[in-house]
Amino acid sequence: MTADAIREMARACGFELAGVARAGQPEDFARYREWIAAGHAGEMGYLTGRRGDLREDARNLLEAAQSVICVGKIYNTPLPYSTQFDERERAWISRYAWGDDYHEVVRRGIERLDAMLREQAAGAYESRICVDTAPLLERSHARAAGLGWIGRNTCLINQSLGSWFFLGELLTSLEIAPDAPPPDRCGTCTRCIDACPTEAIGDWGVDSRRCISYFTIELRGAIPEEWRDASGAHVFGCDICQDVCPWNRRAAVTGDSAFAPREFAPPLEKLAALREDEFRAMFRGSPVTRAKYVGFLRNVAVAMGAVGSAHFREPLERLAASEIPLVSEHAIWALAKLEQPV
Repeated sequence: MTADAIREMARACGFELAGVARAGQPEDFARYREWIAAGHAGEMGYLTGRRGDLREDARNLLEAAQSVICVGKIYNTPLPYSTQFDERERAWISRYAWGDDYHEVVRRGIERLDAMLREQAAGAYESRICVDTAPLLERSHARAAGLGWIGRNTCLINQSLGSWFFLGELLTSLEIAPDAPPPDRCGTCTRCIDACPTEAIGDWGVDSRRCISYFTIELRGAIPEEWRDASGAHVFGCDICQDVCPWNRRAAVTGDSAFAPREFAPPLEKLAALREDEFRAMFRGSPVTRAKYVGFLRNVAVAMGAVGSAHFREPLERLAASEIPLVSEHAIWALAKLEQPV
């Protein structure tokens, strides 16, 4: 079994990228430990402690693993980037969350790949599928498998396709000759660093404690007041560091309808009026549910305050009267922003 044969099978399973890395400790695991020690993971406990330690070696997840088959699936669509979109009263949802939950889409593809591999392998083998939630340094293994290099914004960038793709892995006990990592082609470019509204990107990578995606998806408490204005109309995630990346100027576009937007840039006022059952219905089967209803309303309130349109007063007054302290506190802040002179 060769890496080239794996790539051919992966394409048949809907993946634009595929490669093979050796199972074992990723080259940059020490850097990951330094990032954790510096506190850059914020409150994301699943990245630290025991689950952080498990990331040291893929064989912690599958003891018999010899190879890590890495795949990439494009999710980019032809619609504008956030940096090209200027309808300020509409909410921005990160591009990856516009359609169906990628965990299920990618997993189904890897299941097909595993089945094809078993048909062609000389004998039985052990395997395990990983998609995002497993304690594995996915980008590090994908880099080792030749899928791309890790940019300053910490996204995996492919020279031909850009960075708009999901990653998944098939750990296998098969011994397959590995691919080689590509050279780093960011050069002296610092566009992602310069464009980040909260200055979250630096030599350390991304400091989650300043990242809009972290605030709007992972953080369960209050968004730090000093970064609320900078969050703009983002209500779930942020794409700015990928939007400005030169390698995404002509990034590949998916033909998979699973990633088409259910509703592109919905009005903030509409989102502020959602009941919990309406929120669940609107985003059922979507990554947006990770923010949970309370966190989502918090994000909408902050976005309204950051945008500062006067006719947001009525929806913000309703949110300020909420019995949920996290929602009311952020809505009261937003209302105060409307009072300030432009």
